[in-house]
This record gives sequence, structure tokens and C-alpha cells, in this order.
Amino acid sequence: ELVMYKNNEIWMALAGNKKISVLPKMANRHGLIAGATGTGKTITLKVMAESFSDCGVPVFLADVKGDLAGMCEPGTENGDMMKRMEQFGLPEAGFSFCSYPVCFWDIFGESGIPLRTTISEMGPTLLARLMDLNPTQSDILRVIFKIADDDGLLLIDTKDLRAMLQYAYENSKEYSAQYGNMSKQSLGAITRAVVALEDAGGDQFFGEPALNIRDWFSTDMSGRGTINILDCQSLINTPVMYSTFMLWMLSELFETLPEAGDLEKPRMVFFFDEAHLLFEHAPKALLQKIEQVVKLIRSKGVGIYFITQNPSDIPNDVLAQLGNKVQHALHAYTPAEQKKVKAAAESFRPNPAFDTLEAITNLGIGEALISFLDEEGRPSMVERGNILPPRSKMGSIGDSLRKQKIVENPLSVRYQEMVDRDSAYEFLQRKNIEEQNLREEEKERTQARKEEEKKKERAQKKQAAAIGRVARTASGTIGRELGNELGKKVGGSFGKRLGGNVGAALGRGLLDTLFGR
Repeated sequence: ELVMYKNNEIWMALAGNKKISVLPKMANRHGLIAGATGTGKTITLKVMAESFSDCGVPVFLADVKGDLAGMCEPGTENGDMMKRMEQFGLPEAGFSFCSYPVCFWDIFGESGIPLRTTISEMGPTLLARLMDLNPTQSDILRVIFKIADDDGLLLIDTKDLRAMLQYAYENSKEYSAQYGNMSKQSLGAITRAVVALEDAGGDQFFGEPALNIRDWFSTDMSGRGTINILDCQSLINTPVMYSTFMLWMLSELFETLPEAGDLEKPRMVFFFDEAHLLFEHAPKALLQKIEQVVKLIRSKGVGIYFITQNPSDIPNDVLAQLGNKVQHALHAYTPAEQKKVKAAAESFRPNPAFDTLEAITNLGIGEALISFLDEEGRPSMVERGNILPPRSKMGSIGDSLRKQKIVENPLSVRYQEMVDRDSAYEFLQRKNIEEQNLREEEKERTQARKEEEKKKERAQKKQAAAIGRVARTASGTIGRELGNELGKKVGGSFGKRLGGNVGAALGRGLLDTLFGR
């Protein structure tokens, strides 16, 4: 058994001569690592992640500053490290520096294996938050997802979503009658938000192959859990995008894993750095979703550990579910800060050996107030202790080593190249082409019918004209003959000519009247 993980306990800190340990079977009851900047939160995170890896538990953590990448290399001795090792009696306990099995991930595919998801898997709730849509636009986005589901269309990447929005825009009257009003103005605003999302990198992290979250549940040849490190140095510059993707990953874990009951150790431990970003400006519905995931995911065997500056950054309903707490120093310069420090101190079970409130502002670097859950799931009495040093390297690594680690990982082959399969965009393109062809064919048929009708009309006019000429000639002849006969009786040859001309004119006039000419 390893020095940090022994007798089914994870040794985390030393309070005098007393070892302070996390019980693996209570690690899925979640936890909190809090403290002001520079007080040692990152060291605590590293030591805890290493220890979970040592006991065979895969770990996921977000590397916000780039200083967690060094976990893939062994630590090195220096004066300060040797002093801490002697303080803990680590040389006698068999402590040694070592590297850890690390898998680097990056949403932008630059500093790690590309981590992608699809538009459908992200879902309308998180996507609306990601695009900063108002309530009306969010409702319309849900309708767009519903239309896609009803029509059997796959929403994989951003161009699929744009195509659906465009199609809904062009057929807004028909869809509004069936699904409720969708104004063209709102559809246009959502489309602009999708374009902005693409500019922020959405065209890279929405696509396939999408992450199979089960790929995080791996161990190395010696049985140590893989430490999955998401590079967030660029992502953190867009706080809403960072927090939304972290929440999506939690949701994926929750939805993917079956119920586990009480386990001897977690299936996975998820560390959420800069946790305050998850809750800032989050609508009530989203806060309720976060609370639900945190509450229920422990039954799936997943422990969530929030890292933030002050416990007050986390809503009380979520904070109440975090059983394992490591509180580094807090500073209180204003009345508001003093109130927060007092609240943090009062959240611990008191220890008669010291004043918690006084201690919390006087802790040194690497020192913390610690309370872990006992065998019965009760918070232990708070202890003031020093966190053990990590076994892996402190700080970042060079680009060449990072690239080497990425290329050597078997998952790189699976996820490196994006695949663009047939989905909503391609279907709607074909549909548009088919509809265009049908419109062209109908136009040609209509034109042909018009030409045929014109041709018939010309033929009828020609026929009518021919009949008219014959009839006029015949009527004139008949009229003239009748006129001749009448003229002879009336006045000889002059009367004959006059009667013939008058008779012919009368005959033609009568024919014109009958035929409407």
C-alpha cells in the first residue's frame, strides 16, 4: 500500500502528531476546498487528486492556471520540500516522488485531446445559458429542439442548429400554428447568438466524435486511476462557457452512470475549480438543476469537490451537501468580509483546543482547518493541520512534453479528427434542393400549360376567323341574290344592282350580329 493511501484511508494532513485522513467510502459525499489566493488550495487539490489516483479512483480536474500539468512528472527535492517531508516524517513512512497517469483534454483541441459534445447532448437549457438568451428566446430554442426531435433530425454541430433556425424562420407561420408563436425577430436573434458562439470556438467543440464519458474511467497498469486534466487557460476567459461546460460534464456523469449504492470508494472524483463561476448570474431553474445533480450524483458513486475562495460563493443548499471540508486562510478587511469569515468558522464542528474564528484568519500557507466525515457519515471535529506535500511535480510542463503525452495516449487516435456525418444541415440542404426542384418543375409545368392555352386560343381564333370569312362571303352572296330578285321586280337593272348590294350588306350585318362580331 502507498504512503498516502493506507489501511483504506487517504492521509491528507497532520495536526501535531495526529494524522487526518479522508475515508474513501465517504468521498462521494462531496467536498469543499476554500481559501484566499495564495493560501495553498492548489496543493490541497493536487494531494487529494494524487491520493484518489493511488487508491484506483479516476479523477477529473480543471487546470485553470496551467500549473496542474506537472502531475505527469515526478516531483523534485528542494530545501522547502525537504523541510516539509521531515516535518511529516515522510522519509520514514516511505514517501517518494512519482509521476501520475495523466490524460490531457482541451475543448479547443490545442493543449490536449479534443473534448467535444453535440448540440443535442448539451441540450437547450445549457445552450441557452451559453448563448445568453432571454427567457422568450430560451423557450423558442426548446421548441427548435422539439421540432428536430419530431422530425427525426440530428443536431450535432452549430451548422445543424443554424439550418434548423433558418428552416423555422422560413416556415414560421406553419410551425407557429403547431408549436406556438415563434417570431422571426427572436429566431434572428438566436441565429446571431449561434454565430457569436461559433466565433468563440463553438465550431470546434460542438461536433463528433463526441466524448464518451466512460473513457474517463480508466486505470494504468499498476491500478492507479487516470487523472483527466482539462486545460482551461483559454476557456476561463469566457466564464459562462467554462461553467456551462463543467456543468454539462457533471450532467453527463449523472445521466450515464447507473445507481451504485454505497461503495468502498468512489467511481470518480470531480474537482471543480473557480466554482463561484457556476453560480454567478445563474437563473433559478439552472440553480435547481445544479442542486439536484449534486444531491443525486453521489448515489452514482461520484464525488464533487468545489474549489473557491470563500464558502459563501456557493449557495447554502449546495454547501450543505459538501461533507468533507478543507478551509485555508481567509482575510477579513471589511465588515462584509468579517461576516463571511464568521459564517465559514461557524460551519465547522467546534474543537475546544482552539478558537475556529481566530484560527481561520491566522492560518499559514499550506495550513488549513479540516473536517472530514467519519465512519457514520458525521462531520468530524475541526482540526488545524498542515497539508502533506504532493508527490508529483509542482507547476506546468513544456509544450514538447505535453504534445508527447497527448500523442502517446490511445484516446488521441479516437478523438483527434472531427467527423462530419449526415445530420440536420445535410438533410435540410437536400430538402431545400428538392423543394427548389419541385418549384422549378411546377413553374415549368405552369409555363407549359400557359403556352398550351395560348396555342389553343390562337388556333380557336384562327378557326373562328376562317369560319367568319366563309360565312360572310356566303351571307353576302345569298343577300345579293335575294336583293337581285327583289330589285328586278322593283326597278329593272338599276333596281337589281341596288337590291343586290343592299341584300349583301344586310346578310353580312346579320351574321356579325349573330356571332358577336
